[in-house]
Amino acid sequence: MLLVYKPYIYYTAYTQAFYLMRCFPTISDLFEYLFHIHIAIPIQTFGFFVAMAFILSYQAFRSELKRKERDGHIHAIKRDVVVNRSSLAIELCLNGLLGFLLGFKILGALLNYEAFKIDPAKYIFSLQGSIIAGLLCAIGYMYWIYKDRKSSQNNTRTTETIHPYQLMGKIVFYAGFWGFIGAKLFDMVDYVYQHGFTSLHDVIFSSGVTYYGGFLFGMLAYFYVGLRNGMKLPYIADMGAPGIMLAYAIGRIGCQLSGDGDWGIVNTHAKPNWLNWLPDWMWSFNFPHNILNQNTRIPDCYGSYCYQLSKGVYPTSFYETVICLLLFLFLWMIRKHLTVPATISYIYLILSGTERYFIENIRINPRYHFGSLSLSQAQIISLGMILVGIGGIIYLYLVKPKLHTLT
Repeated sequence: MLLVYKPYIYYTAYTQAFYLMRCFPTISDLFEYLFHIHIAIPIQTFGFFVAMAFILSYQAFRSELKRKERDGHIHAIKRDVVVNRSSLAIELCLNGLLGFLLGFKILGALLNYEAFKIDPAKYIFSLQGSIIAGLLCAIGYMYWIYKDRKSSQNNTRTTETIHPYQLMGKIVFYAGFWGFIGAKLFDMVDYVYQHGFTSLHDVIFSSGVTYYGGFLFGMLAYFYVGLRNGMKLPYIADMGAPGIMLAYAIGRIGCQLSGDGDWGIVNTHAKPNWLNWLPDWMWSFNFPHNILNQNTRIPDCYGSYCYQLSKGVYPTSFYETVICLLLFLFLWMIRKHLTVPATISYIYLILSGTERYFIENIRINPRYHFGSLSLSQAQIISLGMILVGIGGIIYLYLVKPKLHTLT
């Protein structure tokens, strides 16, 4: 009976997902909608897909680092490491701090589950947590490191080999940290331009995050780690391009499913006849139960997320997910066939910039006015990306060969 019933469940879940009619602020909401089973999972949908974007792009980056090393374009590095009391003390302190933070928040969340379930993001960024759990985890981490290192003698000098793919942990940390700062700064600029500078508190806490700010700062951090470890910039850029496109596509799934405000302008056009085979929400969507609680209340709805848009808008996050997944597949397929370094990265800039420039025409972002020209922040950056990409391709395939001929 179970073997017969399972395919029906998954077929039903697939068709329900295709004919999506609402948003899902938490993973519990999505799971209940698809499988009609309620399991309390206090994880926000947007955050879940951001994490998935990191995980999947991590695999793409790692795969490219290994391939480039096999091809001889990048190399493992060797460095001398001196193990002494001073270095051990620093390592113990850093791991103790990491252990405390993990215990303070993760175990603290389990011990105070009700508060965490109400608003996970607020809990994570607050001072709430379990000090006892934090201290226990810190002691455990420090003891583990001490036991692992105790066999080393003072001032022991060793040589370790680091392969490029082993740098992924550092790359993720640097790119994530600086990417968040960049995303926040760029959104603060948009906020000030739109609302004016009311107070520092409003600018910092009322603004959200902007993709291109995270992209630019994260990429600079990624380049920094690569250059510091002996890689050449063209190869660094090429290895990152497919993974970044994939991360963007997966992140946009979270935007669409949660209804985080990254939607388009009101769609006043009737769906064309040649698109009748598609569900209506793919053309115009009200984002019911959106996580922002905008803007009219849904009748007979009870709970935390009972609002929907009064007029249907373009589901631009969905469009970007589809487009960018296709662009990722295109970059992934051609990456082995283009042997001139930096080509993939320049193609990425052209494709990504073009996609974002045109999708901005039906999105609701603030506009900067230059005479009669009105552009969003993303469109300005997109134009820059397109120009750099076209200029780079022209240099690589037209200018550079001529320079080599002359010399």
